[in-house]
Amino acid sequence: MDPVIIVGAGPVGLTLALALARQEVPSVVLDEGPGKDEPRPARTVILREETAALMERLTGVPLAHAGVRWAGWRSMRRKQVTSETVFGDTDPAPLHIAQHVLTGALRAALAGERLVRIAVDSRLDSMEQEPSGVTAHTRGATGTWWRGSYLVGCDGPRSTVRKLQDIRFPGRTAVERHAVAALRTELPWYDEALLHRSPPWRTSGPSAGEISARPLPDGVWRLDWLLPPGKDLVTPELLLGRVRETLAGWTGGQTPPYELLDTGVHTVHHRLARRWRADRVFLAGDAAHLLGALGTHGLEEGLRDADNLAWKLALAWHHGPHEALLDSYQTERRAIVSARLRAADQALPLVRGGGGLRSYVPGSARGNDTLLTDGHLGRGALGAPGTYASSPLTPGGLEGQVSIGTAPGSAVTDVRVTAEDGTFVRLRDRLGRGALLAVLIAPGTGVWERRHWVSAGIMPRLAAAVSALPHRAELLVAESYPGAAAHTVLLVRPDGHLVTALSGVRPADLYTAAEAALGGPATAEATADAGAGSR
Repeated sequence: MDPVIIVGAGPVGLTLALALARQEVPSVVLDEGPGKDEPRPARTVILREETAALMERLTGVPLAHAGVRWAGWRSMRRKQVTSETVFGDTDPAPLHIAQHVLTGALRAALAGERLVRIAVDSRLDSMEQEPSGVTAHTRGATGTWWRGSYLVGCDGPRSTVRKLQDIRFPGRTAVERHAVAALRTELPWYDEALLHRSPPWRTSGPSAGEISARPLPDGVWRLDWLLPPGKDLVTPELLLGRVRETLAGWTGGQTPPYELLDTGVHTVHHRLARRWRADRVFLAGDAAHLLGALGTHGLEEGLRDADNLAWKLALAWHHGPHEALLDSYQTERRAIVSARLRAADQALPLVRGGGGLRSYVPGSARGNDTLLTDGHLGRGALGAPGTYASSPLTPGGLEGQVSIGTAPGSAVTDVRVTAEDGTFVRLRDRLGRGALLAVLIAPGTGVWERRHWVSAGIMPRLAAAVSALPHRAELLVAESYPGAAAHTVLLVRPDGHLVTALSGVRPADLYTAAEAALGGPATAEATADAGAGSR
C-alpha cells in the first residue's frame, strides 16, 4: 500500500511521521525547505506533562534536559505578588523548550527511520484524489509526482493543502501582538516563570500592559511584552528600550548585564478551518487552527492533532477503510480547539477591556489574573487539555461501566503497570503502538512475579476476553489507579484516552467498548481490503 504523504516538516508533520512509523506505517514528508532549521531562541514551545511525555516517547530524548521545567509560577500586579504556584509531583510543571531544539530532536529520531522519507526542497503545487489514494505534485529543481494512500496537510497557516481543497479558514486577525526577546541574564526568580501586569515603571496608557518571563536553559529567558492594539512598527530601538526598562524595574533600578540573543514580534490570530477532512486529505496543526491569546499555545494542540490522527490512519492503512474512525478525528479535535477559542474570546474583553465599570468591581483584577494564569499553566477552560467526552467513539449502554478518577474520553493517569513480559513499565510507555490497552487493577500483584498470578483468579478469563477483541490489545496489570476499585478493568485507546472502566471481567461489554472505540464494526469494504492493506 502507498505511504501517507505529509505536507510540511515542522514539529506537527515530523511528529505525525514518527507516530506513524512507530505503528509500521510508511510516510513521505514533503519539506519545502532545505531540511534543517535556523536556531531561534525567541521562538519557544510550552508542553504540558502529557504532550512532553509524547515527545519523549517518540524521540527517545529526555527533553527535560533540553528545556526547563519551572520550579514555580508567580503573578504580579504593580509591585504586589497576587498568586504563586509551586510545582511538584502532584502538580507537574510545564516544559519550556526552544522550538528548533524540539524540531532537531524529531529530525534526529527520523534520521534512522526506515519507514520515513523526507523530501527536501519539495513544495506542493497540485494534488488529485481518487477512491484508492492521493497523487501530489511538487515543484522545485525537478518537479515530481508522489503517490500516497492518504495526505495530511501540516503546512502551517497559509496551508497550500487547505487552499487546494477549497476549505474556508474563518476567524480573527491580530487578536494580540507581543514583542519578544530571548536574552541571557540573571533575574531575581532564577527558575520561576513570571506574569507581571501593570508594572510600576509603566504608569499610563495601554502600553502599561503586561510582561511575561519564562526561563530556558543556560541562563536564557524569553520575555514577552503585550503591545497596544494597532499596527505600530516595533523598532529595534523600542525593543531595546523595553528590555532595559524591564530589567531595571525587576532588579532595583539598574539594568543588569545581559546578552540579547534573538528578537521578534508574535502576532496571535484566531482561526478555525471549516473542515479537517476531505475524503483522503486531512489538516493538522496551524493548517487547521490558529490560537494563542491569553497564554494558550497553539503548537501543543497541533501535536495532539498528530497523536489523535496517527493511530486512526494506522488502523485504516493496515486493515482497510474505517470511515467512522477517520471522521472522528475532525469531530474530536475540532471540538476541543473550538472550545478553547470560545473560552479565549469570552475572556479577552474581561482581561483586556480596561477601565469601565468592571474595573471598579471588587476582586475583578484578581479574577483576571487567575484567567491569565490558567491559560499560561494549562488549567481551566483556557488551558486545560481537552477531553473527548462527546466523542462518537464513546460506547454507550454498558451494564458494567463504573466511574473512576478519569472520565471516559480523558487522558489516563500515568501509573506503573506490569507488561505481558513481566517487566514493570509506565502506562504511557505502552501508548502509541497501535494497540488497545486493557488494564486490570489488582492490588498486591506488584510484589509477585507475573508467572505466579498470570494463571490465577480472573486473569485467564480476562486474557481470553482481551485476545478475542476485534483489534490487537495488550493486557497490563496495575496495583492501583486513582478512584478505581480492585478488579476494575480499564480499556484505553492507543493515544492514551480512556474508553471505559468496567467492574470486573465482562467480555461482552469489553468487546462492545473496543468495537465502539474503533468506530463501530468494520465495513465489508474494510474486511475485503484488510489483506491488501496489512504489512
